[in-house]
Amino acid sequence: MEKNRWLIALSAIAIHLSIGGAHAYSVYKNPITEQMGWSTTNVTIAFTIMMGLAGFAAALFGNLVEKLGPRKSAIVAAVLFGSGQAGAGMAILLDSVILYWLTYGFLSGLGMGIGYIAPVSTLVKWFPDRRGLATGMAVLGFGSGALITAPVAAFLMGAVGISNTYFILGLSYFTLMFLGALYIAPPKESQSFQHGSTSAKIKALAQMSAREAVKTKHFWMLWTMHLVNVTAGIMMISIASPMAQEVVGLSAAAAATMVGLMGLFNGGGRLLWAAASDYIGRQNIFIIFFVIQIIAFTMLPFTTNILLFQLFIFLVVSCYGGGFSNLPAFASDLFGTKQLGVIHGYLLTTWSLGGIFGPMIVTFVRNATHSYIPVFYLFSILIGFSLMIALWLRYDLNKIKKRKETLSVSMPLQRKLSSLKK
Repeated sequence: MEKNRWLIALSAIAIHLSIGGAHAYSVYKNPITEQMGWSTTNVTIAFTIMMGLAGFAAALFGNLVEKLGPRKSAIVAAVLFGSGQAGAGMAILLDSVILYWLTYGFLSGLGMGIGYIAPVSTLVKWFPDRRGLATGMAVLGFGSGALITAPVAAFLMGAVGISNTYFILGLSYFTLMFLGALYIAPPKESQSFQHGSTSAKIKALAQMSAREAVKTKHFWMLWTMHLVNVTAGIMMISIASPMAQEVVGLSAAAAATMVGLMGLFNGGGRLLWAAASDYIGRQNIFIIFFVIQIIAFTMLPFTTNILLFQLFIFLVVSCYGGGFSNLPAFASDLFGTKQLGVIHGYLLTTWSLGGIFGPMIVTFVRNATHSYIPVFYLFSILIGFSLMIALWLRYDLNKIKKRKETLSVSMPLQRKLSSLKK
């Protein structure tokens, strides 16, 4: 029985929606510190471990994911992530910060990294005509997971307590991920080219192994572009509320609403920017990202209008989300789907590094200058550098494509001439 590619996409969304729920960690922070007496730092360390480990786990276990296949990999991710979340409930019961770090931080981080890359390369194979849309759908789930988890977790903590909340959500995440894993599978050879117009398919420049890909300048250009995009986005997410209150005088309640809306732009940007990339090209999308962010970061220091200030923040966050959904599709354009899971994993090291550098840079500059304004100027320079790389990459890719088109025209002509000579 042939599988439906839209149900494959739904399975991928189920997996990403579950691991994306971890972004709602802030709703646990105050209840845990108040009930357990743990410091805010100790609670935050667990989240830092999880997010830092997720990107590196994606790189470390990329080969394993390719060998096991999407189904087994997603099941492994379900076990790790589900047990990590449920284990956090046990840590609360036992009043053990160390166990909390090991479960919510370490186990969940491993599950998140493996679960993030497990469905992506498979989804790209099911949607050769719409790679951007395919990855955008999956990553939309990751960006939107917190929107569902945050209110549910807040309600459950009030109704059944913190530890039971972790038990319930851990079991729910495992179930959702396991059900998604049961259906997800790569397409059969007979199915690979049945959907969509063949002419609409975006052909990869080459089919490379991960080892071959990392030796190319295109890999490191894409890696650098995504690192800056991620660092800028995570920096903005980490300080949005206090920054808006300080710079334009937004109230604490209004800033909280703004943070909620940022989640919508983060999730929506992942789908919309990725879908647009199928029509205007991944390289052009990244150029648009950097142009938007240069305008935003250079205008923010001079913006006193509260609505306009928030609009610039929303645009930066949408580019952040869009970068994640465009990354695997762009990698498949450049290096093919031969070892996309591994290559995508290597590129996701930017996720971990951005999570470290973004908050670190803004904290250092803010403490040194007692203002957020210099942060905007610094990121304008970094993004300007990335824009130059993006323009260089587009020029390089256009040159390669023209060379291939010339060869494809000249080769049949050469064959014809040689046959005439015979």
